[in-house]
Amino acid sequence: MKKIVILASGGTISGSGLTALDFKDYKTGSYTIEDITRSVPQLADLAEITVEQLFNISSCDITSEHWIFIKQRVEHYLIERGYDGAVITHGTNTLEESAYFLNLTLATDKPVVFVGSQRPLDVLGSDAGINLHRAVRVAVDEQSRGKGVLIVLNDEINAAREGTKTNTYRLQTFQSGQMGLLGYVDIDGTVQYYREPVRKHTIHSRFSQVPLQALPEVAIVYSYLGAKGDVIRYLTESKRYQGIVVAGTGAGKVSSDEELALAEASRQGIFVVRSSRVGNGRVTALNQYQGYGFVTADNLLPQKARILLMLALLETNQKDAIQQFFHEY
Repeated sequence: MKKIVILASGGTISGSGLTALDFKDYKTGSYTIEDITRSVPQLADLAEITVEQLFNISSCDITSEHWIFIKQRVEHYLIERGYDGAVITHGTNTLEESAYFLNLTLATDKPVVFVGSQRPLDVLGSDAGINLHRAVRVAVDEQSRGKGVLIVLNDEINAAREGTKTNTYRLQTFQSGQMGLLGYVDIDGTVQYYREPVRKHTIHSRFSQVPLQALPEVAIVYSYLGAKGDVIRYLTESKRYQGIVVAGTGAGKVSSDEELALAEASRQGIFVVRSSRVGNGRVTALNQYQGYGFVTADNLLPQKARILLMLALLETNQKDAIQQFFHEY
């Protein structure tokens, strides 16, 4: 029987409702991972389970320091202790960001699965237990090896790069846009894959070999009709940020005032990445922005472009090299 470690970080999956019908005002961090696994005794039929409570907080409070700690614990179990896979319980609000960070930095190709729930553990119709069971089922499946970090909720398997939360409360919240799911845990309990990621990840990622202690500060600015460049100017003048990701309209476009502010930020040595708020489609180089030194995010969502830029800045301060990372990851 395979050995799987479940590393717990908190979130709704650890939450307790005020009543059996409390789906919104519940308290996260009410249950430990020992409590959660006791509620799913069927896990013992899938694997030899070890659990560790890393912390027990809302995913809104997770920081890059938490990311590095999670990475260290995953590698401790999978590389140093020889476990076969890892499952990480996490709040769904920022789950995709933590998953993508590990997708870029883990030095193992063993299965690593992020899981959360949309309803707390103790309410009527909770998805917590079945999601955890499905995540472990994916982690023990040999097909899951080498596919990068995975996200499993609602019987669906998403890649960390594309998977994103698309609904505030519905159970079928995680989707991968036009790229589609990797597969399912189907009705008969089997894992069925239909595609696999082609962008670099885990052991094929340059960032899996980079010592991580602290990450550069990168901000996201959301563009909209009539947007001014004031926020961008503030970020530039603060001297705190090494990068700015702009969630542009359409194909990564910004207002004229934002364009001026971003150009000045770039002149002052801040790396600017153009992404799109649309949710699907690539952002490519445009003649309008030639000469500014902006990087384009390909089809990465703004919050994931931020993570890739943070890691890229640990490696280089050359615009062309950073752009190449966005082509490859």
